Amino acid sequence: MGLGRYVVDAIVLEGRSPSELARSHHISRSWIYELLSRYRSGGYAALEPRSRRPRSCAHQVRPRVQAAVLKLRHELAAAGHDAGAHTIAHHLSRRVATVPSIATIWRILSRHGLITPQPHKRPRSSFTRFEAQLPNEMWQADSTHWLLADDRDVEILNLIDDHSRVALASVAFATVKAADVVRVFAEASGRYGLPASFLSDNGAVFSGGSRGGKVLLETELERLGIRCIHSTAYHPQTCGKVERFHQTLKRFLARQSRPESLAHLQMQLDVFRAYYNQRRPHRALGQRTPLVAWSARIKARPPELPDAVTDFRVRQDKVDSCGRVTL
Repeated sequence: MGLGRYVVDAIVLEGRSPSELARSHHISRSWIYELLSRYRSGGYAALEPRSRRPRSCAHQVRPRVQAAVLKLRHELAAAGHDAGAHTIAHHLSRRVATVPSIATIWRILSRHGLITPQPHKRPRSSFTRFEAQLPNEMWQADSTHWLLADDRDVEILNLIDDHSRVALASVAFATVKAADVVRVFAEASGRYGLPASFLSDNGAVFSGGSRGGKVLLETELERLGIRCIHSTAYHPQTCGKVERFHQTLKRFLARQSRPESLAHLQMQLDVFRAYYNQRRPHRALGQRTPLVAWSARIKARPPELPDAVTDFRVRQDKVDSCGRVTL
């Protein structure tokens, strides 16, 4: 028998006084009267120890807000966009008056089984990061592959700004050629200005070093006074930002219908680039969008144009029966 039931029985059945019981058992009379009140309203069951959990929680997230978090998670994931707690918080600010903290949103997702544990994921703090101080201080370029509906393998050429992460260009080709890279670069620089430097890997359309010469892009960059940088062989981390952009782009494309043609794929790329630049918050940018980060600072420029380029190269190419030649 618990002390509470003993006290109640002593008063109700034996007629003892609360003051006497309080003195003999070193308990307060207020607690004895509370026990009697609980007994009269609920019997012996009401004397059982009660939970110490608060009846209400001032910082508890309202059901409407929780529903908005889960709805946003579904919408973003279904569209192929990032759907983590940071991104949800950014978009949630347009739907509710008070946005929960990132940790609270994460707990809501976790309670509903929407968090995939990644215990072996390398922590961000372990990376040595480089970031250009100004927009146009450095551009990064790389190409990646995608499959059309008929399983044709095509290539996507991506250009991004190192500082702001603005997607400068994302263009689909059957096969990216040296002339394509120069054309895309010219169009991007016409919209965003010339960069001070240009970073790429050692792919054949970006570098002629392995063949003892220069490709069209290198010649054009030299003519414009732009520093041309190539990553170390077998070290893709040097171009990590554009490599990461490939992943984000492909996650989006995987959620879309398989493109029937290059034109169809290009339409999907244009939709993604608009969302990525104008609406997607970037964690490394303090949850700003790339275009906001791009507009926040003055733009870097290439140094003064050098003297006329005098480095020429002569090569021989075969022209096919249709008059086509590969540059």
